[in-house]
Amino acid sequence: MPGGSPRLRNFVIFAASLVFYAWAEPIYVMILLAQCAFAWALGLLIEKHRGRKAAKVIMIASIVISLSALLVFKYTDFILQSLGRIASTNIGLLGLALPIGISFYTFQILSYTIDLYKGKIQVNRNFLDFSTYVTMFPQLVAGPIVRYTNVERELSKRRHSAEDIAIGLRRFIIGLGKKVLIANVMGELVDLYKLSSESSLLFAWLYVAAYALQIYFDFSGYSDMAIGLGRVLGFRFLENFNYPYIAKSITEFWRRWHISLSSWFKDYVYIPMGGSRASAMRHVANIIVVWMLTGFWHGANWNFIAWGLYFAAILLAEKLLLSKILEKTPGIIRHAYVMVLVLISWVFFDNQSLAQIGETVSRLFGVGTDNIAGMESTYYLRSYLVPMIIGIVGCTPIPKALAAKLKETKSIVILEPLALGVLLIVTTAYLVDGSFNPFIYFRF
Repeated sequence: MPGGSPRLRNFVIFAASLVFYAWAEPIYVMILLAQCAFAWALGLLIEKHRGRKAAKVIMIASIVISLSALLVFKYTDFILQSLGRIASTNIGLLGLALPIGISFYTFQILSYTIDLYKGKIQVNRNFLDFSTYVTMFPQLVAGPIVRYTNVERELSKRRHSAEDIAIGLRRFIIGLGKKVLIANVMGELVDLYKLSSESSLLFAWLYVAAYALQIYFDFSGYSDMAIGLGRVLGFRFLENFNYPYIAKSITEFWRRWHISLSSWFKDYVYIPMGGSRASAMRHVANIIVVWMLTGFWHGANWNFIAWGLYFAAILLAEKLLLSKILEKTPGIIRHAYVMVLVLISWVFFDNQSLAQIGETVSRLFGVGTDNIAGMESTYYLRSYLVPMIIGIVGCTPIPKALAAKLKETKSIVILEPLALGVLLIVTTAYLVDGSFNPFIYFRF
C-alpha cells in the first residue's frame, strides 16, 4: 500500500501478521498479543520514570515477563524431565506446544525494553506501531532477529519504490530457491543416512556435509525471503549471513553465521557481564555462560547445551592458545580446520541423543565403521553429487561475483528476469510435487 499513510500501512501489516500467525496456531495469537501489550505498557512506564530507580525495576520486570513465557512453553518439560532423572522418578510433563517464533520475538521485545532503558531509542507511544514491529510476519517465525533500533524510523516513515519491490522480490525468489532446490534435496540425503543400516566412513561424511548444506541453505534461504519481503514492505532488515563457510577461524565463522543472534548475545549478555574487560577467569566464565545460553536458546535438550559448550571450548582455545598459530598457518589449512570443526558441530545439532552424537562423531574418524565406502553410500554420492557441488559453490561469493560481472553488460536486463522466472517455476514445481518440509529453525 505505497500510497497510504504509515499508520494505515502498519495496520495492514499487523493484521496480515496476525492472520499469518493464527493460520498455524490461532490460540497462541493471544500470547503474542499479551507479550506486545506488556512490553508496550512497561516501555511507557520506563519512559515515565526515566532517571529514577523505578525505571530499572520496570525494565527488569519486563525482562522477567518476556522470559517467563519462553521458559514455560519451551523449557518446562526439559526441566521437569531433568529433575525426574536426577531423582530417579517419573514427573508428569505438561506437553505444551511451542509457539512458533517465540524465541525470536521474545528477543526482539527484550531488545526494545533494554535499549529504551539505556536511552538508545525513543519510546513508542503507539501500540499499533509497536505491535507491528513485534509481529511482523516476514521474519516472525524464524528470524533474523530484528532490533527496534533497526526499524524505528521505518515504522513511522518509510518509502516504497518500484526498485525496492523488484529487489525484494528477487531476494525472496532466490531464498525460496535455496530452500527448496538445495536445502530440501540435501535433507533427502540426510534422511537416507538415518534410515540406512550402512555404517561406512563415506556415508558418515556424506551425512555431515549434506546436513551442513541443508541447514545453511535452509536458514539463509529463509533469511533471504524475510529480508526480501521486508524490502517490499519498505523495511531494510540487516543481513543474517555472510558466507560463513569461507571462514578461517571459528571466531570468524560466528561473525558470519546467524549474525543477528550472535550479535544479540554479545550486546545484551556478554558485554553486560563484563565481556573481555573482566578478569581472565571472569572472561572465560563469560564465554562459557554465553555459549551455553546460545545452545539452550536453540532447543530444550542437552545436545544443544553440549553444542554451545563445544563452541565455547573452541573459541576459548582460539583466544588463549591458537590465535598466533592460526595467523601463521596457510589459509587453506585454516579453512580445513574450520570446516572439520563445524561439520562435527552439526552432529551435535542434529541428534538429540548424546549416545548417537558420540557414535556418529566416532564414525567420522573411522571408529565403528564397517568399511570405507559401501554400496549405498557410493550410489548416493553419485546421485547427489551435482546438487552437492552446486551447494558448495553457492556457499561462496562466486555466484555473487558472476552476477556482478553480468551487471556490467546489458544482457543482465534480459537474463535476470528470465532466470528468476525459471527459478520460480522450477521451485513451485518442486513444492507442488514434493512433501511438506518446514524450515529447520521453525522449531526454535
